[in-house]
Amino acid sequence: MIARLIRIRRAMARLWRDCRATVMVEMAFAIPFLVLVGFAGLEIANLTLTKTRISQIGLSAADNASRIAFGSALSQPSIREIDINEVFTGVEEQAKGLNFATNGRIILSSLEQNADDGQWIHWQRCYGTLNVASEYGPQGTGATGTDFAGMGPAGKEVTAATGTAVMFVEIVYDYEPLLYGKALGKQRIRSTAAFNIREGRDLSQVYNPSPSVTVSSCP
Repeated sequence: MIARLIRIRRAMARLWRDCRATVMVEMAFAIPFLVLVGFAGLEIANLTLTKTRISQIGLSAADNASRIAFGSALSQPSIREIDINEVFTGVEEQAKGLNFATNGRIILSSLEQNADDGQWIHWQRCYGTLNVASEYGPQGTGATGTDFAGMGPAGKEVTAATGTAVMFVEIVYDYEPLLYGKALGKQRIRSTAAFNIREGRDLSQVYNPSPSVTVSSCP
């Protein structure tokens, strides 16, 4: 009996000193946490990349709109509905993989001076079905008077000089999280960009010589 007890005590001592499974136990606790941290890092990286892409899309759209100059050397360059639609085609190409047509909207405004030397939104065109409106007002805002300060953050508004126009872009996109949708919900990304038109332009209207061309109006 005593010998058996001694053997049991020795076996218990060996088990007490044996730490070969300690690492396995620690990893069993650590791996789920490391997986969560890793996926969180992936989510943050993807969100940051998407914000950068949206900002770049807005900048490119404003830049491309500022370069539109249809016409010949015998007439002042003008802008047509088809030209604006081509700018939006470029937006869709840049936004491949983002499902921008459904989850986003880009609002292109022509900011000009009105007859009273104030600022006004002469025309406005949109692409994307996301239901958002311009933060600075619809087409025609500021048509008369000088109450409309321009477009952009209060106190830092962008304004157009006499005889020219500013292509002002607002871009909004609802980011859908990869893994943490319930925790984060949709993240709405907003960005703006503005470029002055590169050369003189007929500012009287947006021309549409072909009735088959769809006007990208802002509903």
